[in-house]
Amino acid sequence: MFEDAPEWRFKHFMRHMAFVPKGFVRYYVLRLLSEKPMSGSEIIQHVEEKSEGRWRPSPGSVYPLLAWLQEEKYIKEVSAEEAGIKRYTLTNEGKKFLEAHENKRRRIEERFKCFGPPFHGFFEPPWLSAQPEHVKALIRVDFELQKVLWELKKTIPEKEAKENISKAIEILKEATSKIKELTKKD
Repeated sequence: MFEDAPEWRFKHFMRHMAFVPKGFVRYYVLRLLSEKPMSGSEIIQHVEEKSEGRWRPSPGSVYPLLAWLQEEKYIKEVSAEEAGIKRYTLTNEGKKFLEAHENKRRRIEERFKCFGPPFHGFFEPPWLSAQPEHVKALIRVDFELQKVLWELKKTIPEKEAKENISKAIEILKEATSKIKELTKKD
């Protein structure tokens, strides 16, 4: 399907696909501002670094969001350390708003924990059908791995999970090393 399409068509298609779930930017910005005061450009840069360049929120999504959060009194401007840079931090109302978001996320996560993040394996990504069968198989195995790791992470508060997590880390390190060897050969 896509292999014969011009590159611009694929880029156009991907640009109009939602890479990030609706409402995630608001939640993530609140989380960042709960950790330390940041400016809009620092938020954008932080997200890009954390996602290893896979996602860079646009100024058109970050700055209007900051204005809305400030208007709703969830954040406030802090005194500028450098001329012209507006940094924001959470207000008490913002902390309550963030806590409500986190509680909702925990309830949803608990209710749908069998699907894993973000419902891997439940909905097949639209780009998957364009891949050769051997690539599809690899992607499906990756989805399964994501689900299993998601379930393992859920056991972290349990005392006996420590040994299982240590074993999983060793298995993943060994697998990662072997896969790196494969990519060097090709």
